[in-house]
Amino acid sequence: MDRVSQDTPPPTEPPALPPYAERVLDVAELIPPGRVMTYGDIAEWLEEGGPRQVGRVMALYGSAVPWWRVVRSDGALLPGHERRALAHYRAEGTPLREARRTSGSPGSAPRLDMRRARWDGDTGDTPHS
Repeated sequence: MDRVSQDTPPPTEPPALPPYAERVLDVAELIPPGRVMTYGDIAEWLEEGGPRQVGRVMALYGSAVPWWRVVRSDGALLPGHERRALAHYRAEGTPLREARRTSGSPGSAPRLDMRRARWDGDTGDTPHS
């Protein structure tokens, strides 16, 4: 008999989502199509954590929400996910800036136009806190 199967516990329910992660994902779901918030914006909106903590939540659990709407503050597309994110941005009409081309370098991916795409979290409802 295989030793690993003897020592491996039976499958169980997935671990509960940590409360902070749940709050981050709730904010990500609020971001309207065509708009974005930075990791830092979400931390500030929640009045808890920081950009790195939000980034960690998105890396671990973000696939269940519109992850492409949570971005870096410089507007650069998420490394390794540029093509998928760009398809979402174009479908949603998210404002983009064309990539700058320097002499001799191949074209690179566009960036988000953060001045036009950034969402302040105003839902028109009562305060978020």
